[in-house]
Amino acid sequence: MEKSLKRMATMQRMQVTGLELFYKNGYYNTSVDDILKELSLSKGAFYYHFESKEDFFIQIIQNLVVRKVYSMLIEPIEGHENTLDLITNCFENALETAVHNELDYGFVLSNFINEFNGKNPEIMKYLNDILKIWEVNLVSAVQKGKFNGYIDRHVDSEGVALYLISSFIGIRTLMVETAPSARKYRFMTQLRQYFKALENKEHISHN
Repeated sequence: MEKSLKRMATMQRMQVTGLELFYKNGYYNTSVDDILKELSLSKGAFYYHFESKEDFFIQIIQNLVVRKVYSMLIEPIEGHENTLDLITNCFENALETAVHNELDYGFVLSNFINEFNGKNPEIMKYLNDILKIWEVNLVSAVQKGKFNGYIDRHVDSEGVALYLISSFIGIRTLMVETAPSARKYRFMTQLRQYFKALENKEHISHN
């Protein structure tokens, strides 16, 4: 028991450090030697836990990237209140975190998608799965908003989800190094305007 807990703690530490390195330098610019140096580990210790650099990265996606995206962008909109408010607050909080992040290289998921696209189908599959989960979640949130009477029933749920994902990825890219706070403010102002256009006007007038 003691041994397996220790091993889990070691692997967690390795993965957290690995993610930071890959996020900062990119996967292809980070060698196993860079990882070992950062962790003060021997090659033997690394290969005891992971088969290869790719295996190491896939485990990071499964254990850390999925959790990051889920806790930041999926879990916050799984409530039953007004969907548009939930999504607004969720984006507001996710972008605010980015404003205060010293080491901001953009949205971790889109960074990796750009890096692996056309280069590594296996890793792309894992990354695209996260995108799919996020998209399905947004679609069902919009459907729920329509069902609850907050969103106009003619709204295209898939179209809204696609627009939200692409606009979030876009603003996260534009916030890197250039006036992140001001850009976030402008983006959120426009998002609120967009959401106003999706509202069910009858529901609003009855309340």
